[in-house]
Amino acid sequence: MNQLNLWIRALRVKQWTKNLVLPAVAFFAWGDASQTLRGAPLREIPWQVAGLATTGFLLFCLVSSGVYIFNDLRDREADRNHPVKCGRPFASGALGVRAGVLAGVSLLVFGLAGAAFTGIHFFACVAAYLLLQVAYTLLLKKIALVDVVVIAAGFVLRAAAGAAALDARISHWLLACTFLLALFLALCKRRHEKRLLGADGGAHRKALAGYHGPALDAMVFVCAAAVVVFYGAYTLLPETCARFNTNRLGLTIPCVALGVARYVWLVYRGNAGGSPERVLLTDPPMLAIMAAYAAVALAVMVK
Repeated sequence: MNQLNLWIRALRVKQWTKNLVLPAVAFFAWGDASQTLRGAPLREIPWQVAGLATTGFLLFCLVSSGVYIFNDLRDREADRNHPVKCGRPFASGALGVRAGVLAGVSLLVFGLAGAAFTGIHFFACVAAYLLLQVAYTLLLKKIALVDVVVIAAGFVLRAAAGAAALDARISHWLLACTFLLALFLALCKRRHEKRLLGADGGAHRKALAGYHGPALDAMVFVCAAAVVVFYGAYTLLPETCARFNTNRLGLTIPCVALGVARYVWLVYRGNAGGSPERVLLTDPPMLAIMAAYAAVALAVMVK
């Protein structure tokens, strides 16, 4: 395997899909007729909005990749005994520790510097995310339920960063939807790991020993339902309708419901869930659902 492919894997480029939360939030901010940037309505400066959203996305990718590298370096000994993670570049020895430390530090320095240049509120979100990930790596990932809550909180910080990049406000309902969706995906991942590793799960990931199969299934379904309910409530709120100058945002609810249902089906019938980004990038029905959502949302907002 050549060096470029090794570094692509080490940076976990596929997991950059998680950071698409930032441009997604920017898209909702652009659709909100009441949002402005330096006195100009966001609706009237779409290219500037797109530029700031892209910048925020790329900076978050740098920081998150830096975190992934240090997490893999710290866990490389344990990963060598894992049936899947043993193939990671640092665990397999394909990439050296010194190179990993240099790359990780560089990514974090450039990412944080760029975030500080973008704005104080954006920098605060990125710094909070980094501190949260440090706490997760050192301690919190070992505690059942706390680990998935921390993962979900990381997505909330991504959403807040997406709004901060535009100096825009973000609805508490949208933050709640982000948290619940991330919690749902994290619980699905823990279920997959629990089934894959069986009784030895606790040896590979300490938190897995604290999860009970039936209870985990119940939490997955509760979160799945909560995502649809909270998103539906958000789109139908009078406040939301007033901000977007339309009461048709609810037309996107079926796409969200179908997307959640498809993911549940893949988790329970297709043995997926271990890699959400793989599902989002490779499953044709899921790609079609996301495309339909984007098309309906854009049509409703532009009208």
